[in-house]
Amino acid sequence: MAALPPRTAPAGGKVRHMKLYAEKLADGQLGYGLEKGKATIPGPMIELNEGDTLHIEFENLMDIPVSLHVHGVDYDINNDGTRLSRSHVEPGATRTYTWRTHAPGRRADGTWREGSAGYWHYHDHVVGTDHGTGGIRKGLYGPVVVRRKGDILPDKQFTVVFNDMTINNKPGHTGPDFRATVGDRVEIVMITHGEYYHTFHIHGHRWADNRTGLLTGANDPSRIVDNKITGPADSFGLQIIAGEGVGAGAWMYHCHVQSHSDMGMAGLLLIAKPDGTIPGYDPPHH
Repeated sequence: MAALPPRTAPAGGKVRHMKLYAEKLADGQLGYGLEKGKATIPGPMIELNEGDTLHIEFENLMDIPVSLHVHGVDYDINNDGTRLSRSHVEPGATRTYTWRTHAPGRRADGTWREGSAGYWHYHDHVVGTDHGTGGIRKGLYGPVVVRRKGDILPDKQFTVVFNDMTINNKPGHTGPDFRATVGDRVEIVMITHGEYYHTFHIHGHRWADNRTGLLTGANDPSRIVDNKITGPADSFGLQIIAGEGVGAGAWMYHCHVQSHSDMGMAGLLLIAKPDGTIPGYDPPHH
């Protein structure tokens, strides 16, 4: 039986609405969530298609001011999410942030304007300092994906944030681990925050160093990589076919700065066979 073609992103142009909350977590960290009491680190994935407009009703459930600042999309100064522009949110208050996206096209002067499609991110910009250093350090960040019509959609999505010397604010040597099955189209959104430069490496898998992480055809000149340097506020994404050419296994991903990986900046991409088994993997016992 022939394989089905991959699903693709539709045209944009929709007006979308969502609720988002900022709150303190039980362990003292901070997070964004789609429901009260369900904040996570990283915050929820926000997906748009070029041409979409998103209105976010943002409520601050904390006892300190907070904000929502985004990279990569369009917004006016009233939606910047900074104290300087008075677009932050006081304790207990609610504010609507509006983000817009656009498709690529030609400007009136004939030059080409890029579209909004890409792997981006959002974060706080007021907790601790007017640059949000305290908020980011404690977990106020999350991924944004903007797709172009026809972009290939994944089967599974994972977000990896190198934040100082942690991954997704977890202590060293504690993952996080991600699960897939051989043949799954896996999308990884990679974000960096904090004070350090890192490199992101996945064992056994490669991707194209371009907007989507995929080659567009035989003549695509994009460089193929399995390791990419990333610095504070950088973000990129990639798609891989889990286990393609290499099979199932507990495939490591990590920062390849040796001292960083030695200190625990590593996790596993657990790729199972169709029967659910992972060769050579002995899961931890609690």
